[in-house]
Amino acid sequence: MSRYLNPKADIVFHKIFGKHPHLLKSFLNAMLPLADDRQIVELEYLVSGKIPAIPEFDRTLVNVKCRDQQGQIFIVEMKMEWGIHFMRRLCFKGEQAYVKKLRPGEHYHLFNPVYGLALIDSIFDKDTPDWYHHYSLVKLDNPEQEIINGLTLAFVELPKFKINAPEDKKLKILWLRFMRELNDQTKEVDPALLAVSEIKEAVELVEEAGYTAGELNVYESYWKQVSSEKTLYLEAIEKGRAQGIAKAEALIEMTQKMKRTGMDFSLISQFTGFSIEEIELL
Repeated sequence: MSRYLNPKADIVFHKIFGKHPHLLKSFLNAMLPLADDRQIVELEYLVSGKIPAIPEFDRTLVNVKCRDQQGQIFIVEMKMEWGIHFMRRLCFKGEQAYVKKLRPGEHYHLFNPVYGLALIDSIFDKDTPDWYHHYSLVKLDNPEQEIINGLTLAFVELPKFKINAPEDKKLKILWLRFMRELNDQTKEVDPALLAVSEIKEAVELVEEAGYTAGELNVYESYWKQVSSEKTLYLEAIEKGRAQGIAKAEALIEMTQKMKRTGMDFSLISQFTGFSIEEIELL
C-alpha cells in the first residue's frame, strides 16, 4: 500500500505544480475566476526575479505567465498560506506590485493583468461560510459589467471547504478534495479523484516512494516550521488577550471610582469611552 505525502507542503506542492505545466494549467483553469472562453491554453514558468512578485506572496510557489483562448497575457502567482493575518496587507501591496511591473518611460498599455491565488489552511473570514473569495477592482454602481482588468485576488479557505454531494464531479471540487484529503494518514484514494487523469497523475506525485531521503527530510522540516509558526501565533494571541483583560479591568475599576466621586456620567464617558448605559451598569 502506498504512503502519501501532504500536497500542501512546499516541496510536494512544487513537485506537482512547479514541474508539470499541464497539471498546473488544469488546476488554474479550475480555481481562477476565468470566463469559459478565457481559459488558459499556454503557460510559461517565470524565473524568480524576472518579474516583481506580489510582496505578501514572499514564498510564492508558482509564478507563471499565461495566455488564454482570446490571446490575452496575464501573470499568476500561487502559494500556500497558513496564517490568517495577511489579508489586510495583501490588497495594498498587490496593487503596488501591479504598478511596479511597468518600467519608467513605458506605456500603460503594456500592463499585463495579475492574478494572485492563495490556498489558505486556516479560516480568515469567520462571518461567512463561503470558502472561495474573489476580489477585483470594479465600479460600485455597476460591478457586474465594469471590471477594471488589473489585479485579481482569489483565496480558498480549505478548512471551510465541504463536498456538497458525493457525486459532485466539478473539476474545482475534485482538485480541492485532492489538496485537502490527501495526507500522511491517507490509506486509499477515492476513485472519483483517480478518474481525472491530471489528478491521478498528481496523486502518483505525492507517493512517498518517489522522494529521496533528502527530500523527505525537507518535508519533515517544513511541517516542524509550520507547527512552530502556529504555536508562536497562538502564544501571541493569548498574551494579547491577557493584556487586554488586564487593561479592561483597570478601566472598569477607574470608572467605578469616578462614579463614587459623583462625577457626571457624560464626563466619565468622555474619559473612558464607555457609553452612559454601560456606566450605569458598572
